[in-house]
Amino acid sequence: MSDSTTAATHLDVLIVGAGLSGIDAAYHVSKAFPDKSYAVLEMRDSLGGTWDLFRYPGIRSDSDMHTLGFGWKPWKGTKAIVDGPDILAYLKEAAAENGIDEHIRYHHRLVHAEFSTEDARWTVTVERTDTGETVELTAGFLWSASGYYRYDEGFTPSFEGASDFEGQLVHPQHWPEDLDYEGKRIVVIGSGATAVTLIPALADSGAGHVTMLQRTPTYIISQPAYDRLSARMYRTLPDKVAQKLVRTRYLTSRIAFYEFCQARPKESRALLRKLLERQLPDDVDFDEHFKPPYDPWDQRLCAVPGGDLFKALRHHTVDIVTDHIDRFTPNGILLKSGRELEADIIVTATGLNLQLFGGATLAVDGAKIAPSETMAYKGLMLSDIPNFAFIIGYTNASWTLKADLVCAYVVELLGHLDRTGARVVVPRRDESVAEEPFLDFEAGYVMRSIDSLPKQGSVFPWRLKMNYFKDILVFRKPVADEALEFSG
Repeated sequence: MSDSTTAATHLDVLIVGAGLSGIDAAYHVSKAFPDKSYAVLEMRDSLGGTWDLFRYPGIRSDSDMHTLGFGWKPWKGTKAIVDGPDILAYLKEAAAENGIDEHIRYHHRLVHAEFSTEDARWTVTVERTDTGETVELTAGFLWSASGYYRYDEGFTPSFEGASDFEGQLVHPQHWPEDLDYEGKRIVVIGSGATAVTLIPALADSGAGHVTMLQRTPTYIISQPAYDRLSARMYRTLPDKVAQKLVRTRYLTSRIAFYEFCQARPKESRALLRKLLERQLPDDVDFDEHFKPPYDPWDQRLCAVPGGDLFKALRHHTVDIVTDHIDRFTPNGILLKSGRELEADIIVTATGLNLQLFGGATLAVDGAKIAPSETMAYKGLMLSDIPNFAFIIGYTNASWTLKADLVCAYVVELLGHLDRTGARVVVPRRDESVAEEPFLDFEAGYVMRSIDSLPKQGSVFPWRLKMNYFKDILVFRKPVADEALEFSG
């Protein structure tokens, strides 16, 4: 993209974030409105978001790529759970094929955005992360696609004695390119998607021994590394037919399993146990290490393609310890049980720090807006904030499924503004609607920050189900409803 000194300073649509959501938003805007000006602000030096940031061994999606891929660019690979570098290549290809990469302004971090009702536009303050200079832009519509976590800092609890540890301490979000773990003893703290991805990859690529240290077990489910049925469909059916069938198959099976877990937690726990016990070696106790104290899908299930974690357990290159940390020691970690885990490297796969809108502040007509004091309209706009949308994907399915729905809706909303001549649209909250948590999800990174998030309401359109098929019906309704105020 051209330097900001020569680029347009007013845009019809300004998108923040050049990750999966930002590319999706840019595609929809550019195809629906070829005459509208738009730009994508990206604070880093490359596109891809999560899939460019995380570089730890084994990085992969825990959602199938047939639904994580864009609806307008079907994934044709035979692997469903895909490695990070392949996802990044897919995103770069999608951006290049549609000219989106030419609209990305790298090293541009949104700092503050203020909306003027009189002028019907946003004035945006941007920091150049490469030079430190400040740039000011204006936009008719502001669209945040920056995700929900901090890119510059992962979450690491305060561990007593951490400074005493004489080995290397690493967070997966900032994996050192030159980290030498050949033959080393590694303890990975955590039991979520990052840990179950990283651990078998380390064991398979030269680590001496890897220990997974968890405070609480997580539900883990094995998936085939190679999707034979999808591969057969692609071999025997026309491309478009195969793509539709494969995508529908993954959609229906994932959502049906989630609904089954929610409706019948006892039976789903028993089923997950039966599937997992078959893969565990005799010396790994299921109840101690794989029986969470919560129901399936109260937190996200972790997928392991080809059962690679269980293979590593059977080969004894990996072991699992379920215990609490007392303190770090010069040689490793002392547990509450009195056992000491010796380590050359400790990896804190302990989660994310939530952060909305990339940390930018918002104001309307001079009044600063606190997101926690707003209510989310259809999970994509905020009460009393005009000409603004955001993308937060599903917690129980592929992120892109929700992103695709939001993108189609925002395009329809922009079209409605054009057709009616209105310049401003803002959701107005019904004070009689009761407040509920924005995310009905018990993951640690959500619970740590729940008070800083917007609220959702107790009834539609301020509350949505976490169900793609139900949301399709919601987002296909006419955009003009009693909760939206159009003016200008």
